[in-house]
Amino acid sequence: MKKISIYLSSGRISFVLVFFVCLSIMAFPQDKREKLQRNKKQLEEEIRYTSSLLQETQKSKENSLHKLQILNNQIGKRQSLIDAMNNEIGQIDLDIDTQKVQIQKLGNELQRMKDEYARLIYYAYKNLNAYNRLMFLFASDDFNQAFHRLKYYQQYSAYRRTQAQLIFKTQAELTAQKKNLEQTKSDKMSLVGMKEQEKDKLTLEKDQKDKTVKELSKKEKQLLATLKEKQQAAEKLQREIEHLIAEEVKASAARAKKAEKTNTAAKTEKDKTEMMLTPVEKQLSSTFAANKGKLPWPSERGIVTGTFGEHPHPVLKYVKVKNNGIDISTEKGATARAVFSGKVSRVMSFPNLNRVVIIRHGDYLTVYSNLEKVNVKDGDEVVTKQPIGIVHTNPEDSRTELHFELWLGKNIQDPQEWLAGSN
Repeated sequence: MKKISIYLSSGRISFVLVFFVCLSIMAFPQDKREKLQRNKKQLEEEIRYTSSLLQETQKSKENSLHKLQILNNQIGKRQSLIDAMNNEIGQIDLDIDTQKVQIQKLGNELQRMKDEYARLIYYAYKNLNAYNRLMFLFASDDFNQAFHRLKYYQQYSAYRRTQAQLIFKTQAELTAQKKNLEQTKSDKMSLVGMKEQEKDKLTLEKDQKDKTVKELSKKEKQLLATLKEKQQAAEKLQREIEHLIAEEVKASAARAKKAEKTNTAAKTEKDKTEMMLTPVEKQLSSTFAANKGKLPWPSERGIVTGTFGEHPHPVLKYVKVKNNGIDISTEKGATARAVFSGKVSRVMSFPNLNRVVIIRHGDYLTVYSNLEKVNVKDGDEVVTKQPIGIVHTNPEDSRTELHFELWLGKNIQDPQEWLAGSN
């Protein structure tokens, strides 16, 4: 009787252990695969958006630098998508190996339980027929022994039923695991096919890029003239921003002197170079700084087609381009929006930059250039994500591009380090 109880417990524990080990093995790869799938889905969405921007550039018969920049972005995204697919295929291979191990373990456990159940049936057939059970009970020395012998038969019967149930459950789990394995293999084949399609698209895009570069190389004088105009506009905007900063530093120093009515020589010298912020402005500046890497984009959608800093020209050899901010290509009619709460310091117009809005956030300035229409004016208070204007669309190359800069005092910052999802 004690042996039967032990067998019953060990049988249940064995099945439970195998079942939960299988679940734990499945959980981690599944989570990792879902993360890879989310990344792949995001890249696919970005590629669809970039493709829509490329379609806009097709309206112009001539290849443009803007088209080349979008193509470069598209190629980078496409390569990232292929890499993501390779990672997912690798994870699926690991999943397949893991599932095979699970199936092997469940198969072994199922066979062990079937063998044990067969021994039970054989033992019952040989020793536990109705006549033998009665003789075994009637041969008891007393009522107490007969009662225990009766309980023995009951536990034995219950154990056999339990073993049968465990066999059915294990068989069902084994069938489900085999079905999952076939589905995983099918997913892999589908993904491999998709990857090959993406590789073909990447080859076509690279060919298109080479063709565009070749055609643009023939327009060296035109490209140099355009570049010179853009650089002159950028330098003029930079001087205007520096002049604005100097004016605000001077104005803040005057306010501070009037409020305190006393100044030391050292403080007067400091006032000439630094902003004297009010408590509210200090809080705003501190909050802005705390949101580095979390600021919303200055347009709801878009791709970066011009990065911060100095880098080689995409077509002209031995020519470098300096960018004080980033260029964000977006769709026609897109809205520019404030990346943080603040106060509009200046609304201006520049050749090649169209309308420009500068917003102060304490020590920080954000600059939004190439706007067609502006919704704000000097002195307006704005909040995060508030629309401030419509981005200009160039009719010649269908380029809708927002130029965005970020300043800390007189120091230019890389905006991509501040915007959410850019790091």
